[in-house]
Amino acid sequence: MSNSTPLTAADWAFLLELFRLPGKFISGEPYGSGHINDTFALTVQPAGAPVRYLLQRINDRIFKNVPALMENIQRVTAHSQARLAAAAHPDAARRSLNLIFTAQGQPCGQDAHGHWWRCYTFIERAKTYDIIEQPQQARAAARAIGEFQKNLTDLPGARLHETIPFFHHTRQRFDHLQAVIAADPVDRVRTAAAEIAFCREREPLVDRLLARQAQGDLPERITHNDTKLNNVMLDDVTGEGICVIDLDTVMPGLTLSDFGDMVRTATNAAAEDEADLSLVEARLPIFTALAEGYLSSAHEFLNPVERSLLVFAGRLSTYEQGIRFLSDYLAGDTYFKVRRPLHNLDRTRNQLALLRRLEHHADVMEAIIARCTP
Repeated sequence: MSNSTPLTAADWAFLLELFRLPGKFISGEPYGSGHINDTFALTVQPAGAPVRYLLQRINDRIFKNVPALMENIQRVTAHSQARLAAAAHPDAARRSLNLIFTAQGQPCGQDAHGHWWRCYTFIERAKTYDIIEQPQQARAAARAIGEFQKNLTDLPGARLHETIPFFHHTRQRFDHLQAVIAADPVDRVRTAAAEIAFCREREPLVDRLLARQAQGDLPERITHNDTKLNNVMLDDVTGEGICVIDLDTVMPGLTLSDFGDMVRTATNAAAEDEADLSLVEARLPIFTALAEGYLSSAHEFLNPVERSLLVFAGRLSTYEQGIRFLSDYLAGDTYFKVRRPLHNLDRTRNQLALLRRLEHHADVMEAIIARCTP
């Protein structure tokens, strides 16, 4: 079953019972544009006004240990809510994802088919944007990501689970690409010769952050690891970044992976799967806004090496994502959802074009970071 497949009345009845959602079923439909999980918006009518919930069927082909993933999310959201309560924040209910537990008191549950489901309260009067249109949107979202990282620097307890091991381990990603090229399971290597050559030429990028981490220069922190700007909700009225969402990949990582992915997703003037590469550009005003927003909230805990590699991180994240799209295309589209035969190849070409633009603007971006560093 995919996100495009409507749920039946029996499905909705099961979910209402699973999460003890009070009220009469009003409506339910697919929601959002995520690549991995299936997401649905549900409206119910309790005694008063209608209430909305966000339900997600978790992709357990990608996330092999759903209970561990949900333990991470439960800990992170509880910590965020405790911080908001301690600060007596007037808008606390919209500032953190709020899990709805099952009737058995668990953060997720399974249906008769073995699919895992979770439920959140719906955050009203805010939305996400697949393409950032204004610098202030990028500034607000980047500030929210910096705050998110900062608020987790004192998360108590054991190290979080790695929900996808080696998720931002670029050497592993590159080696996997090489293995898929060698196997060529669906006879696509011949159709992507230029993209394969481009990725191989830039292999020296692969180990730069890993080497600095091994030397102890880059500390392991709790990071989001998938900071597409559409994973930050912006308030409909103020435009402020109010809530960081899609926490499946929150786990130990490098701050640079988070900043780099913001650069990759926000500066691109085109959609991630735009096939017309003439539309791809790394927008410097958006990069400036990202730097201003992120450093305004993250400067307190970043070390000098982290700050010095922020620009490089944007290039590395773009290169890594290009490798991931290319690997999936060559493997037969087994990871990312696709809507057309060459969808992942178009995504690959898009990312590699963006990398060229980021390389072209590297010196200017370094100067921007220097100006924005407090």
